[in-house]
Amino acid sequence: MEILKILQQEFNIQENYLQTTIKLIDEGNTIPFIARYRKEATGSLDDQVLRELNDRLNYLRSLNEKREQYRNLITEQGVMTGEINAALDSAETLAVLEDIYRPYRPKRRTRATIAKEKGLEPLAILIFGQEINAPVDALAKQFISEEAGVATTEEAIAGAMDIIAEIISDDASLRATVRKIYNDQGALSCKADDAEKQSVYEMYYDFSEPVRKVAGHRVLAMNRGEKEGFLKVDIEVPAEEILHSLNSAVNRRNAHTDKIIAETIEDAYKRLIAPSMEREIRNALTETSEEGAIDVFAKNLRQLLLQAPIKDKVVLALDPGYRTGCKVCIIDGIGNVLYTGVIYPTPPANKIEESKRILLPLIEKYQVDIVAIGNGTASRETEAFTADMLAEIPREIFYVIVNEAGASVYSASKLAAAEFPDFDVALRSAASIGRRLQDPLAELVKIDPKSIGVGQYQHDMNQKRLSEALGGVVESCVNSVGVDLNTASPALLSYVAGISGTVAEHIIKSREQNGKFKNRRELLKVKGLGPKAYEQCAGFLRVRDGDNPLDATGVHPESYGSAVSLLGFMGFTPEDVRKKAVGDIKSKAADLNSIAKELNIGLPTLKDILEELAKPGRDPREDMPKPILRSDVLNMQDLKEGMRLSGVVRNIIDFGAFVDIGVHQDGLVHISQMADRFIKHPLEVVSVGDIVEVMVMSVDVDKKRIALSMKLAK
Repeated sequence: MEILKILQQEFNIQENYLQTTIKLIDEGNTIPFIARYRKEATGSLDDQVLRELNDRLNYLRSLNEKREQYRNLITEQGVMTGEINAALDSAETLAVLEDIYRPYRPKRRTRATIAKEKGLEPLAILIFGQEINAPVDALAKQFISEEAGVATTEEAIAGAMDIIAEIISDDASLRATVRKIYNDQGALSCKADDAEKQSVYEMYYDFSEPVRKVAGHRVLAMNRGEKEGFLKVDIEVPAEEILHSLNSAVNRRNAHTDKIIAETIEDAYKRLIAPSMEREIRNALTETSEEGAIDVFAKNLRQLLLQAPIKDKVVLALDPGYRTGCKVCIIDGIGNVLYTGVIYPTPPANKIEESKRILLPLIEKYQVDIVAIGNGTASRETEAFTADMLAEIPREIFYVIVNEAGASVYSASKLAAAEFPDFDVALRSAASIGRRLQDPLAELVKIDPKSIGVGQYQHDMNQKRLSEALGGVVESCVNSVGVDLNTASPALLSYVAGISGTVAEHIIKSREQNGKFKNRRELLKVKGLGPKAYEQCAGFLRVRDGDNPLDATGVHPESYGSAVSLLGFMGFTPEDVRKKAVGDIKSKAADLNSIAKELNIGLPTLKDILEELAKPGRDPREDMPKPILRSDVLNMQDLKEGMRLSGVVRNIIDFGAFVDIGVHQDGLVHISQMADRFIKHPLEVVSVGDIVEVMVMSVDVDKKRIALSMKLAK
């Protein structure tokens, strides 16, 4: 299998770019570094394409390794033929490779191996050859042997049939025939284990959908329902058609063997092929569904991480609670904790006036700009208290409901204990809620991505694959934004290209011992950070107000010479970059091709340098929608059909999106209510963090369900 040709066809990439990209990957370069600083070599492939290419490259290489492993094993058995060799060469998936190797795989003791031990393989070969001119009973008499444990002709024939059944089951071409029918005509069927028992799986109590059409979220839901004991799931197929196809391929209609072969085919299918095929098809459906769910999770996570930060604002963070009270944390504009405490405005204490007497002076003392309220337990009551309190303040202060998913995970972590050694777990959670409003990316990287709560069925998936995919998203987001070398946490630094968790800790220790980094070159003094790691990470780390103005930009140190030449060519100096006095540099650079040629800079690199010089240190998240700031409270009971509201998309799933409209219970916009045109997936229309206009279609207070429409709100 020529990997290069396959990748070229699948990704439509020129061969020279593909070769250099693979070379860069094999040399140990990180995906963010290749995407950002090796555009000339890759033809400007973006981060996402490079990750998909890398995954596919690894799959094809492992497939080739497995191919050679099976080739060697079959050769060692002395049964390799030109036909088997060619079949191995042409196999494009692991399933096909497994089918080819199946007859030669060492088996546990089966009915067929027991029959072979009794010396019945020659009889099986005779019957399966279907060229005999005598009754099978007559042939079988020759194999009766008390010593071998074959007492009658019936036992001899039964043993031979077991051997033939295994031969049929192991035949790659026959399995391919059955697999096609399963995929083309099979239906994933679901029944209730107990139809009287209520559960969230009731829509699947009598459900069937074609294998080729079944939606991924339904597959995962049925898998979970089966695991929890509510559902029985199987694949329904036209068994008679499968048996007819197998008979047409195997049975030569010899009068002496016809009936035996037909019975053996039926046994082979029902006992051996069908169970393994069902497992295979269901595993394939699950794998495809998981990949789809991981993709949605990854896209949701990217949008969440890249939410616009609320910079330079003093935040009063409230982590709501009932019996234990509401934890309070006031944070300055750069995330430093100014005050912590506990108030009790919610049941059972209901100390509303006392809580106001505590908070109102603090709001004025620290000049609080925004109140951030966690959306967990007692959030509703805390929101009502906050809105009432803010109404008493003459200046305008807003509050925001913050998704606190994962805050408890963070607050109990070693990182939180290191950051806030004197805080209890609850106060750490309040600090996290406030900080994730100020800088979502910097705070959310401290939490396992699986705990952030923007996916579905994440606990049912292949955890290794999920972690790899989500880790890649976090890495991509961190490096696209850039990281302040002198303020970043170890969690944030560990996602920078080329920096491991250990090296991140060494960077923190260096800061503590030697003070702030004055330039990027000082990174080379950090323990464990050599020239290769420096090459990978330097461009993504920012040194504000350092020795070199270019250190505060996304220009890589290897391109400083080119950047200085470009500045001189345009009539500027590096100090003008520090002063942000080169805003018109892009408009001055009219003929990019001639400038690139004049300065011997690649065109993609030239464009990137110009972008960085025009807006040094620019945060790409500035273009994202800001969170909705609220000043009054709305209850679910206040909602009426036809009411139009603004909301924030909190989570996206295959069949719709959950939107926060400020009533503590997110409403669902079904995919059918998202657009006037047909869409395959909600991600075509919305992203996590989007602010959307919706209209209330229905409200069920008892079941806490709100149906919304984006179509009718237009």
